[in-house]
Amino acid sequence: MKRRDVLTGLAGLAATPGLAQGQVLNLPPTPIMPGPGDVVVSLETSLGAIIIALKAKQAPLTTANFLQYVDGKLYDGASFWRAAKAPSSVDYGLIEGGLAGDPKKVLKPVVHEPTTQTGLRHVDGTLSLARREPGSGDSDFFICVGEAPYLDANPAGEGDNAGFAAFGQVVKGMEIVRKILNLPTPGVATNPVMKGQMLDPVVPILSARRV
Repeated sequence: MKRRDVLTGLAGLAATPGLAQGQVLNLPPTPIMPGPGDVVVSLETSLGAIIIALKAKQAPLTTANFLQYVDGKLYDGASFWRAAKAPSSVDYGLIEGGLAGDPKKVLKPVVHEPTTQTGLRHVDGTLSLARREPGSGDSDFFICVGEAPYLDANPAGEGDNAGFAAFGQVVKGMEIVRKILNLPTPGVATNPVMKGQMLDPVVPILSARRV
């Protein structure tokens, strides 16, 4: 599974009766609290704050990688630059952000932590590490809107079945995530698969700090 293929399954999921339309997105939100051992980080964007609980116990390597960027203030001035939304009447998809490969700021890639190892899942509000092949993830990350089980590791799947490394959960600010998901995406995509998903203008990440 390549990073450019993060959303290839969305159209099919949205077209499945009772799946996309049956998401909990239109139900009253259930308060989510950080769990024991979680590290809480605030992503301050130009549209407001997104508060995330990083699952340090379950995904220690991916969490430590993310915190390198936070503690080094490397996400200051980064952005959310992609909003990939399913062709559906409900909010379903993901937003992607990070340094987009900036060679001056991107650090060494981190070892892949699949969901079969961490026990985490890609659900509404999950923070996960973008990647190409396993072990290539660095600064870029995405936040799910709606449940996305096809992003979990699938040992029975063919080819690259390692999925993506989920490592956090939005505990406050999903309204900001959904606002970003619904922004205009007329930006030029260097990868044809991302055509129609590139934000223009992007949403600046003003700062990222531990809370």
